[in-house]
Amino acid sequence: MSADRRRLADHTTLRLGGPARAWVRATTEDELVAAVSAADAAGEPVLVLGGGSNLVVADEGFDGTVVEVATRGVHADVGDGGDPTCGGAVVTVAAGETWDDLVAHAGEQGWVGVEALSGIPGSVGATPIQNVGAYGQEVAQTIASVRVWDRKLNGIRTFAVADCGFGYRTSRFKIDRYPGDAAHGARHLVLSVTFQLRQGSLGAPVVYAELARSLGVEPGQRAPLADVRDAVLGLRSGKGMVLDPSDHDTWSAGSFFTNPVVPAADVPEGAPTWPTADDGLVKTSAAWLIEHAGFGKGYGLDRGRAALSTKHTLALTNRGGATAADLLSLAREVRDGVAAAYGITLVNEPVLVGCSL
Repeated sequence: MSADRRRLADHTTLRLGGPARAWVRATTEDELVAAVSAADAAGEPVLVLGGGSNLVVADEGFDGTVVEVATRGVHADVGDGGDPTCGGAVVTVAAGETWDDLVAHAGEQGWVGVEALSGIPGSVGATPIQNVGAYGQEVAQTIASVRVWDRKLNGIRTFAVADCGFGYRTSRFKIDRYPGDAAHGARHLVLSVTFQLRQGSLGAPVVYAELARSLGVEPGQRAPLADVRDAVLGLRSGKGMVLDPSDHDTWSAGSFFTNPVVPAADVPEGAPTWPTADDGLVKTSAAWLIEHAGFGKGYGLDRGRAALSTKHTLALTNRGGATAADLLSLAREVRDGVAAAYGITLVNEPVLVGCSL
């Protein structure tokens, strides 16, 4: 375990954020728990850092301790793949493992259920917090349990999937806060995630229309695991959603706003909708709202160092030399413009540290 002073900008995909007062890199679970526990005992604000792909950090930095999760380990208990009634893989993964490395490994092993989540940056431990999802899949569909350090009870707990409070881009791990943390950090420190994955050569049924078209299948049909991964990576690359240091369209936090869930009567004419579990509510497209409110791809390029991606209106990007203040100013302009045009207030998906909209 090491401690030093570093800039958050060097550890976030937006390349934004000032220095931390203290920095600890934890490579084992014991080090991870010890670092957070020590900060809690001292009344020190804590920022737990995984891949840095879902953070907007203030230019002033973080006046507390950053705990970088660098734990490693993948353990699989694999059943008899020849018997469809008992075949499957129970895979427990350390929080610090890279998410896309796990997805690639799952495809190679014939583990089914996360292939449509290819190309998403960040760490495994961050995925249950946000209930990461894309192209018709969410991690909640394959998570069996989440093992955490409970900062309030000072002990390790394991939450079965039914107790994780998963919803659209949310979970109990995102909502439950630790009251003793001046930075209002999460109560639960994710240590490892256990996935229940089927075995096979074909991916899960493709439910997302754009992905189905790319694969040349009908919605509900299945395609080879490798083909699904390749198609998703292609689609994400075309939207600037696969990290590339040479492409400023990927200097982002991915989708900056969540797709709003609103009463069906509030959806503008022509906007796409998807059903939700809530009666009378539908999900509509934040990207559609942004574009039709006058914020097209590349909006802001002529004015400064922060702009919408030239490939996808949902991504706010650092064109080089941007500050967090630049990015947040653009985010407010987009949010307020959509609200003025359609009466729908967009909600940011990334976590804002030391700043706000």
